Amino acid sequence: MIGRMLNSRVLVWRLTTTPDGAGGEVTAWVQVGAYPAMVSQPSASERMLADQGQSRHSHTAHLPAGADVQRGDELRRGTQVFRVLSVFEPSRPIYVRADCEATQHQP
Repeated sequence: MIGRMLNSRVLVWRLTTTPDGAGGEVTAWVQVGAYPAMVSQPSASERMLADQGQSRHSHTAHLPAGADVQRGDELRRGTQVFRVLSVFEPSRPIYVRADCEATQHQP
């Protein structure tokens, strides 16, 4: 149903902590998935709601139902990086919606 609208592909990256073998931990971004997606800018009313919650909602991503996406993840599409602020599923699970903030990484 929503499949034909998912016109690009995003990689899902998650900040993961693992033991370093010497009693400490190493934290690094790890790719945990790749999904078809539609990434667009939010409507004026969605931006207004985000502003009221003091959030920087700059993009909305729609992914297939069951996509493993969590708050704090990054969606990467080419050189674009979107930090996931929140994740929603409709009452009938036909897609996953992730409200995101576009970010820029330092080289």
